[in-house]
Amino acid sequence: MSDAAFLDVAGLSAGYGRSQALFAVSLKVPARGAVAVLGRNGAGKSTLLKALFGELPPMAGTIHLDGAAVEGERAEQRVRRGIGYVPQEHAIFTKLTVRENLLLGCVRQPDRSGMDYVLDFFPKLAQRLQQTAGTLSGGERKMLAIGRAVLGRPRLLMLDEPTEGVWVGVIEEIAGRLKQLSREMALILVEQHIELALEVASHAYVMDRGHVALEGPAASVRSDPRLMHHLAP
Repeated sequence: MSDAAFLDVAGLSAGYGRSQALFAVSLKVPARGAVAVLGRNGAGKSTLLKALFGELPPMAGTIHLDGAAVEGERAEQRVRRGIGYVPQEHAIFTKLTVRENLLLGCVRQPDRSGMDYVLDFFPKLAQRLQQTAGTLSGGERKMLAIGRAVLGRPRLLMLDEPTEGVWVGVIEEIAGRLKQLSREMALILVEQHIELALEVASHAYVMDRGHVALEGPAASVRSDPRLMHHLAP
């Protein structure tokens, strides 16, 4: 990670009520480039994204965005600082058209100047503008969710399982687009498709039971014999 860190997290603990799910998690994300967060189901990956976005208050630890401490800020304040978030579920408005979903992403750009960029980025969306989002395929829904988030002009985009339920041919297209985005902004990629995640990301963190169990350059994590131990059901 050659660029200076845009996101710097140290000792972050968080959870739901009295149930703690994250334990002293530390990680860094460069201003440009992708970081993968891996782990089996229940390892704390989605909880981490929610805590970084401001949906969960931290129990302990610090979160710095571009040098500013934000652990006490609400989600909307963090959005203004440049965080975009595509959750695993409910990432689009299914009763609205594709065009209407994208227009909602343009609230920070009244001239809608990013629409053409997104439609060039995901040509399938350009063919579906008047289609109700709920009738899209799984892959098209993921493209729409990512495209709408990009329209918010984030400096850090967090993606929770962007290829879940997506046909293999579309997975390759999404992977290519994520590589392109990683050259323009910071990405956090939570992904069960391990090879894809380690192909897109330059650095990886492997979580196990709410802790960071393994981390390092993506190539080193891929070849580490401990990886499969932490990913096995």
